[in-house]
Amino acid sequence: MSKNKKLKVIDLFSGVGGLSYGFAHDDNFEIVAANEILPNMAKAYSLNHPTVKVYAEDIKDFNAEKIEKDLNIKPNEIDIIVGGPPCQAYSTVGKRLIDDPRGKLFQEYYRVLKEFNPKLFLFENVKGLLSMQGGELLKTIISLFESLGYKVQYRLLNAADYGAPQIRERVVIIGSKLKTDFEYPEPTHYNPEEKPDLFNKKLKPYLTLEEAISDLPFIKSNEESFEYSSEPQNDFQKFMRKNAPTKLMDHNSPNNNENLVKIMELLPDGGTPEDLPEGLRPTSGFKNTYCRLWWKRPATTITRNLSTPSSSRCIHPKAPRPLTTREGARIQCFPDDYQFFGSRGDRNLQIGNAVPTFLSNAVAKAILNNFKIDNQI
Repeated sequence: MSKNKKLKVIDLFSGVGGLSYGFAHDDNFEIVAANEILPNMAKAYSLNHPTVKVYAEDIKDFNAEKIEKDLNIKPNEIDIIVGGPPCQAYSTVGKRLIDDPRGKLFQEYYRVLKEFNPKLFLFENVKGLLSMQGGELLKTIISLFESLGYKVQYRLLNAADYGAPQIRERVVIIGSKLKTDFEYPEPTHYNPEEKPDLFNKKLKPYLTLEEAISDLPFIKSNEESFEYSSEPQNDFQKFMRKNAPTKLMDHNSPNNNENLVKIMELLPDGGTPEDLPEGLRPTSGFKNTYCRLWWKRPATTITRNLSTPSSSRCIHPKAPRPLTTREGARIQCFPDDYQFFGSRGDRNLQIGNAVPTFLSNAVAKAILNNFKIDNQI
């Protein structure tokens, strides 16, 4: 490979582009194509990655022939393929049905790998993949990838370890045909509530929700505000606002009913329905529903239901309302100029399904280093 040539990347099941983000913001990479079946998701991806050819279609219709015809790029010119098939079938939160067709989309990922034969691939998914079918599904996936000649490694990575204000674990599988083994990125942050590594004083404490969103205006249920409440308070907020538009986007709260507002008002920091008077405790829901987040801790894993208190722990630590779309975007490390598309539900889906951009940054840098060590760039 020419020393000045960029590494060509294809992003499968791209969503809104969380995984692409780490590669798109490094001049050593060029994302040439992305595939996403949901139209509004694909539209949002295009808004943020305008130079990428986006195929808004079923992965079954995506192939090397199209890339060569549309972009004049031969299959062997693709260096890296990244992507994470929809995770609902693997999630410990979902029903985990192996008959769910989304659980077999890894076979399409395998087909695309076979067609392009890239030097390296990144396959990411939820933690539940490790235990699905007692671990047999993961073995099957790895065996398929190894049959194509890849050295395959996997590790569970926590986005909070890389500066995201959220506890979010993802299985990251790397397959490589490079000579050197892949080295996963070293954490940059640690959990101060656990015993720190006394031999590594360079680590920073986990980023808290307060540090992530304290400059956003305080609003209540059915309110909106698009003016920042203060200047950036830390490096994270400065980064989020680096190219921010004049008006803050997507910072509005749904109109919750009076009873739900009363419940949210009475919840303490990090509180659950157990902290409520008996007459106000919701009679339905799961362990993490109708729960308030902590102000001085990272958020728990946010989901596509980040504005629905009955679906996840998503109630603002101080305000009697669930998170706004922009607060969810901050938690996923999307800068304030990042655009989402469609209804509130569409936008929250785009955010909740994404890979935190700080995690994608860390993995992209590790991949680049792997290519450099192998003298491929």
